[in-house]
Amino acid sequence: MILPIVAYGDPVLKKQGADITPDYPELEQLIDNMYLTMYNASGVGLAAPQIGKSIRLFIVDGAPFAEDPETEEEKALGEFKEVFINPRITKEEGKEWKFNEGCLSIPKIREDVSRNYRMRFPNK
Repeated sequence: MILPIVAYGDPVLKKQGADITPDYPELEQLIDNMYLTMYNASGVGLAAPQIGKSIRLFIVDGAPFAEDPETEEEKALGEFKEVFINPRITKEEGKEWKFNEGCLSIPKIREDVSRNYRMRFPNK
């Protein structure tokens, strides 16, 4: 099922998301619906608050970057598909690089965002 994406200004986007457990109700179905929603919106990432759920869950699929990668970073992104539950960044590594990004909750606005090449998560 394709879910509605909440827009910038919705209070759920400002709330701190709650941790969830693997037995969160209908978690697999929620993740599947998030992927359908993200693909329908031509996105590469979607967080649960963007569909109105104040929980710590987001998904990423960088496959669109594999279509015509211009940089090594884009090539690496194209091979990346992951579900993150209760993520916490524990370490950032590598040279910082800029990448032009957008947000499904703020359509038609893009900006260069600087990030380190690698991020470490305790559960990954």
